[in-house]
Amino acid sequence: MCDNLRIGIIGGGAMAEAIIAGVTSSGAVAAPHIFVSEHKAVRCDMLAHTYGVHAEVGAEHFLPRIDMLILAVKPAAAAAAVRETAEHLRVGACVLSIVAGLKIAVLEEAYPGHPVVRAMPNTPLAAGAGMSAYACGSLAGDRARELAALILGAAGRTTEVHEADMDAVTGLSGSGPAYAFLMMEALIEGGVAAGLRRDTATLLTAQTVLGAAEMVLRGKMSPADLRAAVTSPAGTTAAGLRELERGSVRAAFMEAVLAAAQRARELGRN
Repeated sequence: MCDNLRIGIIGGGAMAEAIIAGVTSSGAVAAPHIFVSEHKAVRCDMLAHTYGVHAEVGAEHFLPRIDMLILAVKPAAAAAAVRETAEHLRVGACVLSIVAGLKIAVLEEAYPGHPVVRAMPNTPLAAGAGMSAYACGSLAGDRARELAALILGAAGRTTEVHEADMDAVTGLSGSGPAYAFLMMEALIEGGVAAGLRRDTATLLTAQTVLGAAEMVLRGKMSPADLRAAVTSPAGTTAAGLRELERGSVRAAFMEAVLAAAQRARELGRN
């Protein structure tokens, strides 16, 4: 735990709550040192009651006292959030933005003199299994990197990338959970069609995908090598893989990542 670390979060939605849950359950940041500004009072009450954090409408009172400001609002609300917080933020405080499409240059102009980190987490953050990529601004040194890794890593894994890679990150890990859910839907339906009960097919699918991911994360073998190891010549897996290749599933997943990355670039230019 960073005993003296104080963080302020603008926005109280699902991703903000995932961060709060991660840092409080891991002990990375003490709940009384977390301040949340959310425009819905009922949401403030829920966050305060559930996690023991300070949550209310408005941020002026905590901005001069925090070490890191986390922008966790929707893109349409980002300009107002930046405008309302910049003049009150404590000198030297770090700014961590998880706002999609909000570039480091814009943040550094809005928060002159502040270390800025731009991040793209994904929704499994809410389950403590998120993947967050982050890029650092020109003033973000070791301390800012450590804080970003601490906050985002409390609910999953992190990796540092160049900002130029953020659109590709969005297309892969940002949108990726939806691709995985679609794949799991199809596997479940296949299991049901083969005669399984839906709840049994769902459990088999989810644990199988989880286990496969864990084997990749261990890093001893590549996905291609792992696939080859489980595929016996003329066996059941080979028959299934042949159908997937016939349906161009591999190409479809690749094109999905490229299409989402391109869309992220388009949104970033708006």
